[in-house]
Amino acid sequence: MAKTLKTVLAEARSVIPEQGPAEVQRRLAAGERVVLIDVRDPDEHREGFIEPATNISRGFLEFRVAGVAPEPDTPIVLYCQTGLRSMLAARALAELGYTNVINLRGGFQNWVQAGLPVVKDKVMGPEQIQRYSRYFLLDEVGEQGQRKLLRSKALLIGAGGLGSPTALYLTAAGVGTIGLMDADVVDVSNLQRQVLHTTAYIGKPKVEPGTRTLKVLNPDVNVVALPTRISVDNAMEVIADYDIVIDGSDNFGTRYLVNDACYMAGKPHVHGSIFQFEGMASVFAPNKGPCYRCIYPSPPPAGLVPSCAEAGVLGVLPGIVGVIQATEAVKLLLGIGEPLIGRLLTYDALGMRFREVRLRRDPACPLCGVTPTIKDLSGHPIGEDLACEVPPAGLPASVEVSSSQA
Repeated sequence: MAKTLKTVLAEARSVIPEQGPAEVQRRLAAGERVVLIDVRDPDEHREGFIEPATNISRGFLEFRVAGVAPEPDTPIVLYCQTGLRSMLAARALAELGYTNVINLRGGFQNWVQAGLPVVKDKVMGPEQIQRYSRYFLLDEVGEQGQRKLLRSKALLIGAGGLGSPTALYLTAAGVGTIGLMDADVVDVSNLQRQVLHTTAYIGKPKVEPGTRTLKVLNPDVNVVALPTRISVDNAMEVIADYDIVIDGSDNFGTRYLVNDACYMAGKPHVHGSIFQFEGMASVFAPNKGPCYRCIYPSPPPAGLVPSCAEAGVLGVLPGIVGVIQATEAVKLLLGIGEPLIGRLLTYDALGMRFREVRLRRDPACPLCGVTPTIKDLSGHPIGEDLACEVPPAGLPASVEVSSSQA
């Protein structure tokens, strides 16, 4: 005798646990390694979904689930509109050997009724589909990943040597909002490496040619020109509007301020610095690895370091490091790959060598350590001219290759 749907659901519920919207939201917010799968049809998904869900409609689940959950013990949460289809889908995955599958109780409908955040994407036009077609071919990105980039917001501190290539590639990638923050004007000496600017804009604020160049490159992108310097007074307010911060600054005060503000705001930031023929890059993500102060506990005394003009820099060097920063930013925004968290990537242009140094969180760090002493942004030397970054005294030899000039 054929089983009724009610009987099948009852059997599925006897073996598949459920969690309510609040518990699933807590797990996602805590950064747990959870694969969230929306088993509704694509047209339902486009009307609104829970981020960061992957849409695999029920009919294709068994064929495609290995692409997002390759291991049988991967924690998986499934949902549909009301929780019925996803319950049956969860039972099917359990029968395939998946041992850690949970159903979202009440489905998407219950999530919405609980007042939890949902995402609704705009339909892409033909020109956008063509522009981003190469991303659609990547399983790790696809149409959903591109939509996520278009919703993302990235703040660039500095529109100079590092900020120029970073801004160009993030704009080309379709990161929906780019904040371009720089208080300087274009100088003829910038043009050897700062590829956002041209001779026609000498003497103009850097954010002016920067904004024009980026808008011409990709009209989809909203470029927010911020012709001011980041400061103790505006840092937290500005950073709050963005998902990620890319630091291309050229002085110690700004680097420490960006690091501390991002940590306090819970925002990851991508660090990059250059000096003569050497560069370095890393990612500092709050509570996931060390921060900038774990490597450099405090800046060196003012006047100890050479000025940027005295030190010099190979013009193509910031292009290499800036592209690395852009790569890390895209990975972080999409949640793919292995970011440079807890790793310092160094580059020697003369020797054409990359080297990776493992970094550990410092328990004595004044910001993210066990007993932090820095709890707000007061006391920052942001007004001091601390010039370029050179290895402060007391650093391990393994990281003393790092220095900065943007």
